[in-house]
Amino acid sequence: MMAALALSWYLCLAVALLCGSPWPQGHSALAPENEVSLRPTAWLPDGKVTSIHLPKGRTRRLYFTLKKKVVMMSVTVSPCDLPIEWTLAARTLKDKPPKSLHWSTKKSMPEVWWRGPGTEAKIHTNTGNTMDTYTGPSYAPASIYILRLRPKDQDTRATVYLHQGSGPSGAFPELPSDPRVHTLGVGMTSVTLSWGPSASLTRLPHTQRSYDYCVLVNRKHNYRNLCAAREGIRKEREKDKKREKKNKQRKVTVWPILKDWWWQQWDSDTELRSPAAVRDEHDDLQCVCKGTESVCTVSELVPDTQYYFDVFLIDRLNGTSAAYTGTFAQTHEEARPAITPLREGELRWVTFRDGGSTSVEFFSFHPRGWQQSGLLTFQSCGSSEKIKVTVSSKGQELSSQAVGEDLAQIWLQGSPSYLIHLEREGTAPPRQASPGALKASVKMQASSAYHRQGVPSLPSSLQIKSFNRLRSCESVTLAWMGTEERSLYCVYRRRLGKGKGEKGGTAPCLGPESRSDTERVLCKYFQELNPRRAVTTAVIGGLEPGVAYMFDVYLMRRWGIPIKYSSKTVRTRKEC
Repeated sequence: MMAALALSWYLCLAVALLCGSPWPQGHSALAPENEVSLRPTAWLPDGKVTSIHLPKGRTRRLYFTLKKKVVMMSVTVSPCDLPIEWTLAARTLKDKPPKSLHWSTKKSMPEVWWRGPGTEAKIHTNTGNTMDTYTGPSYAPASIYILRLRPKDQDTRATVYLHQGSGPSGAFPELPSDPRVHTLGVGMTSVTLSWGPSASLTRLPHTQRSYDYCVLVNRKHNYRNLCAAREGIRKEREKDKKREKKNKQRKVTVWPILKDWWWQQWDSDTELRSPAAVRDEHDDLQCVCKGTESVCTVSELVPDTQYYFDVFLIDRLNGTSAAYTGTFAQTHEEARPAITPLREGELRWVTFRDGGSTSVEFFSFHPRGWQQSGLLTFQSCGSSEKIKVTVSSKGQELSSQAVGEDLAQIWLQGSPSYLIHLEREGTAPPRQASPGALKASVKMQASSAYHRQGVPSLPSSLQIKSFNRLRSCESVTLAWMGTEERSLYCVYRRRLGKGKGEKGGTAPCLGPESRSDTERVLCKYFQELNPRRAVTTAVIGGLEPGVAYMFDVYLMRRWGIPIKYSSKTVRTRKEC
């Protein structure tokens, strides 16, 4: 038993020696007592564009030293889309730390120097979201330079570039003296832009193409740099993905969340992206214009909409870019058709233009009275035509329906004005009208309804019935359905000549205004609260024996166009 315990103890000790201690080496006996374990830090390379992630509420540090006999240097910091604060300082140490420490590596050396005794001088500081470059002489007594970057509001990114020497770095494209984007022309669906060419591009031979212009367009605002534009595009894509996955539920455990958080705390500090990775990001940009031309026409835009245009000059070789001063423009609105106002109670015949299968007409109506209620009535006059009626107010569609030969009513309420849109949908040629008939496709009327709460009721049937037993040589008896509202009914007659059949009738669109006063036989008021019993009759006298007559009944309403019943042909008796 004791031998087994001893064997297991030695086995555990051997595993521990092989795997090593899980604690950081900064806690070993070789480390000074006043030192703490520090995170790995990053050196800022010379002549390379470095992209760095800046977590909210934390300061990132980059360290660098200058080569011997270097008297001038420049440090360029370009924030992505949010303001940051950055400072450049030079630190001088009294004594360099011993290199024999077991835990001192190349990445942790700057932190050891920073912990050691010495003096620090601030060289430059800047706050904002625009590119800033410090150019100046080297700090002679400096042992190491420290670049501190801190975001102002939330997580963001920035690019840093170090150049040693007095000449221009050539890492960033040059902009012309006038970096503004100009608008050459604005149309209804297109905008033409121009900008001054860059010297970086014009001095290159035609065979060498390492620069490209990229034109981006959006509806929100202009971007200060290409990184901000890419960040805006990325956020829009993320919003679209969240909408797609909103209804999807995913089960996760606590451990993956903690694991991701743990590695983000360490990986974010050491995340320095190479210029090659930055160059690859330019490939996914949706540039509306790309190339070396300094003129661009952006098409397929929405009329009467404001757009923002940005032009970027991209250096694919160095993975850098320069932003022109963007501009904005509003496309022209579509040509508005003429809108005809409708007068109160006006009966209007609407004809459409020839030479096309679809025609459009616009009308406006302003109902009277504080109730702002009204009634629209329509009736198509083509046997094979359909008229689409759309009523809107303040840009919002209120009603839309197709109108045929049957009377259609649209109730209006709650708006001071209405826009009425008529569109012909039928493609078949209209039927031939009789001589003297009005050439129209639809008739309409708009009336204010002061004391009504809804559309007026219509008869349950528009058929006229004649009674054969009550037919005589000089008179006939007619009956038709009425409504529960008190209305006026007028009867018209027309004597048919010899050889005229008993079929046919008056066109449904022809109202009493098209009839002669000599054809009107009588007018009477009728009302019945019970719709099933709403039947009225009329005896038409003064007729000739053995003659065919065509009778028409019109329901004369206070609101809306008159309603015509189906024509009825009756022949009087020859002998009585």
